[in-house]
Amino acid sequence: MITADYVSRAETWLFITTLIYFLMNGAQLFETAVIVPKWTASPPDSLQLFKGKYGLDFKTFWIALHSVHEITFILAIIFCWQLESVRNVLLVLFGIHFAVRVWTILYFAPAIMEFQKVANVTNQEADLRPRTALWKKLNYIRVGLFVAVSFGLVPLCVYLINLKLS
Repeated sequence: MITADYVSRAETWLFITTLIYFLMNGAQLFETAVIVPKWTASPPDSLQLFKGKYGLDFKTFWIALHSVHEITFILAIIFCWQLESVRNVLLVLFGIHFAVRVWTILYFAPAIMEFQKVANVTNQEADLRPRTALWKKLNYIRVGLFVAVSFGLVPLCVYLINLKLS
């Protein structure tokens, strides 16, 4: 039997993970709209944004934000487990999220770390434009997938509100 208290806890954790996901999306959209076009504009010159001691480096920010979000996402799944329809959608959304995170770890993170290294080398011979252009295009897809997952959480939040009210 599912109690009102159970639904309330499920709702709380689902709202927390949804809010953090939208916060993460805001940061991704800002980075994609403002920062990525700058450093991909004309490499290697545009990679100077990454140069030196004060160059841009978002690694700590993204690791912390994704870690917090993934913990809250898992907690939402745990606290919604007895609500089969919510649990099943959360598992699908988490699977998509997880696949995009793996793609990020295997492709995006190593590529940007390499671009950051190139920025700090004085002798740059390679034409990086095709690689940065591909990174930029694939990033649009990646961010779109993250945004889609977060919007997929909204109907679940509405469902839990309605469940709690009934």
